[in-house]
Amino acid sequence: MRKIQLFILGALVMLSGCKDQLDVKNPNLPTTGSADTEKGLISLAQGSVYINGFYTLKYFGFQGTFWGDPFSYHEIMGDNVGYEAANQRGNELGVANYVILDDNSKVNNPNSPLRQPDMLRQVNINANASDNPLYYEWAYMYALNAAGNNILALVDKTTFSGNAETKKSTLKAWAYWWKGYAYARIGSIYYAGIINDDPVNTNGKFVTKEDIIKESNSNFDKAAAALTASTSATDYAEVVGKLIPDIFQVGKGGVLTVDMWKRNINTMKARNILVNTTTKTMTAAQWTSILDLVNAGIQTSDKVFTGRSNATSDFFAASGNTPAAISTGAQPGYHISERLVQDFKTGDKRLENNFRSDAATWIGNNDRGNIFNSRWYLIDGGKGLPGVVSLGTREVGKYELYMAGTYEENELMKAEALINTGKIEDGLKIIDAIRTLQGAGLAPVAGTNLALTAAKEELRRERRVVLPFRGLAFYDARRWSVIDDVSAGGGRTNAVVVDKNGKVNTKATINYNFLDYWDVPDNELAYNKPAEGSVPVKNPKQ
Repeated sequence: MRKIQLFILGALVMLSGCKDQLDVKNPNLPTTGSADTEKGLISLAQGSVYINGFYTLKYFGFQGTFWGDPFSYHEIMGDNVGYEAANQRGNELGVANYVILDDNSKVNNPNSPLRQPDMLRQVNINANASDNPLYYEWAYMYALNAAGNNILALVDKTTFSGNAETKKSTLKAWAYWWKGYAYARIGSIYYAGIINDDPVNTNGKFVTKEDIIKESNSNFDKAAAALTASTSATDYAEVVGKLIPDIFQVGKGGVLTVDMWKRNINTMKARNILVNTTTKTMTAAQWTSILDLVNAGIQTSDKVFTGRSNATSDFFAASGNTPAAISTGAQPGYHISERLVQDFKTGDKRLENNFRSDAATWIGNNDRGNIFNSRWYLIDGGKGLPGVVSLGTREVGKYELYMAGTYEENELMKAEALINTGKIEDGLKIIDAIRTLQGAGLAPVAGTNLALTAAKEELRRERRVVLPFRGLAFYDARRWSVIDDVSAGGGRTNAVVVDKNGKVNTKATINYNFLDYWDVPDNELAYNKPAEGSVPVKNPKQ
């Protein structure tokens, strides 16, 4: 297995782990000189992505990872998990404005009259340092973007063996792919952002989130063009095989062919449209664009971008650092939401295989939350039902973390687009196929004459059941308007909520009232004031 390299602040530094990763010249040299050879540049391209982009931030003494922190915030705000600890205000991210229980009693946000948007703005000051949750996804993704910029700045200056143009093009595809990924995540959570192609410097020109998504798609397109230019299959596979760590090249992870990678790009471009458009405002043309992309998206046998743990936790720790691992066991850090379990249909074997409620009901501190109490936890490795998907395990190397798109996500986007363009039966057949693939054991819904509203509900529930712990839950809650104030048609009714006394309510109304797109972190603005011509960096939504 290969050790992942760490590229940070201009230095290429070794990260301890497995034994035979590529060597570099003087790993402590504070320049990119270690990357002036083919071997060194490939090492930099691997380490600067996996470590700088997802593993470590050398600021404020932060000890987390992208997956266990900002990625997991989406699972908290999307009401897949609850969190009691105050680390980075994680508990407050998921506190609803209020919940009305079955007896019509109202339980406010413990910080009332502060709502979640108020809290996010109250803590968004540079002096709060690590206590500002808005900082982390911004910092990780701009570090990832910088990794791409450094690769692109060096690749044409480097001498390669074999088919040099193919190797250069493959490294360019790698850089543009991760830049597209970074901009996708920035534009899907922040109200504004910066477009930056400089490997060293930044700029103060802030642009709209829509422009950031356009830049994401532009980089994805550049990645696809670079893949087309990778004409030597042998040299292409050699480079990709070195860029992706050996420990990730199992299961659905591995060396993607050029066509597989292009299909991954199409799935991500479809996601960019879907998650940044509310269902109320989605146009027929947008549904058509999504269909065009997912029809050329990830196929069932395609390799995708994955991550795994190892014994030395080079990428993430098996016992933590991912939302699934943190939710596993009878004493988890994240507590499975009652609403997630509620979205499984009666008899769904995926629920039986993955979740248990035989431990004592967990009741959190009332001053930390109002909807996070739970009877459920994730079974480590699943119950072992034959042919039924397992959602998580803490066993080293066994959990497959999906970093980007998957076949299931692609197919459910296709189903949603079909259902919303008058092809309800075709969409329902896809839902049935995904349930069969995952061993759900449910009766088909296609051929049952479901009306549009009922078909949409099948789709909504299936996305919730199939895609937990993949960082998509908040996007869905936002585009379905669940996070909006009840007065604006948001919230959730007939919700299962366990109150502070352990009583299970089944007709509760939850008013989340969350901020849809976050303000630019003050950690950025304190050192990089918006330049003339910049757009507003604060979301006007109150």
